[in-house]
Amino acid sequence: MQLPNHCRLCPRACGADRAAGKPGFCGADDRLMVARAALHHWEEPCLSGDPQDVRGSGTVFFSGCPLRCCYCQNFPISQEGVGKAISAERLAEIFLRLQHDGARNLNLVTATQYLPWVICALDFAKQHGLTLPVVYNTGGYETVETVRALAPYVDVWLTDFKYASPDLAARFSAAPDYPMVAEQALRQMLTQTGVPLYDREGFLYRGVIVRHLALPGCVADSKQVLQILARLQLEIGISFVPSLMSQFTPFYKAAEHGLGRRITTYEYRQVIEEAIRLGLTHGYMQEKSSAREEYTPPFDLEGV
Repeated sequence: MQLPNHCRLCPRACGADRAAGKPGFCGADDRLMVARAALHHWEEPCLSGDPQDVRGSGTVFFSGCPLRCCYCQNFPISQEGVGKAISAERLAEIFLRLQHDGARNLNLVTATQYLPWVICALDFAKQHGLTLPVVYNTGGYETVETVRALAPYVDVWLTDFKYASPDLAARFSAAPDYPMVAEQALRQMLTQTGVPLYDREGFLYRGVIVRHLALPGCVADSKQVLQILARLQLEIGISFVPSLMSQFTPFYKAAEHGLGRRITTYEYRQVIEEAIRLGLTHGYMQEKSSAREEYTPPFDLEGV
């Protein structure tokens, strides 16, 4: 395992000497930091089942993030450094324990800043019996090179497509290049992963889920995102599972950036109607009542 001495793992390409302990833009240095590893019941039903499913998705939350989303619901770990330093060997043990505990899949949340450790741990775990589908849970801000490097490891991409507007991406996530980067990454995810495949119980074991979180006051941008997604699906000829989310809650610094309220039923209905118009109907939408804090687990180092 070789740590980057000029880090380019994410699109920031900040060049941090991580091998010497210098943190990158994402906050990660020469340590592997994990905040939680447990069965999780609040992903899309094809990944974690319904809330009463005792198995759920075997979710590992990593610390740090290449984005700076002002409304991040996981801000204690993405922005504030909550987490515990562990070894790649320990990470592999966690993967195997989640499988033993009955997880339906292995769900890696915001893992790119730790790619050398993650690949090492997946190799070790597979050598010792890991057979779960691997879900890569990402904000969508990935390089094509990173997506390609994960081709032998990732079965399901659970990716966001947050913005069509560079201005909104800069304002809310400090990433004006997000729309271009996310489109290129998604194109690669679809090309190398293929159409959605489900097991006999209806759980996804290969394919791409594309999430879009509708933001208050940003209906026009949400519609543009859906138009991009529909165009990509038509161009590439490979389907994905759309997941339109209404659960926005003004966490962290959202109010300071003009996002101090939840979306209205009327706003979300406009987004859904655009998805229907574009034929993006073979996926998920949330009830308006889904905007609840319970979707955010406690980052208390459980399972780490």
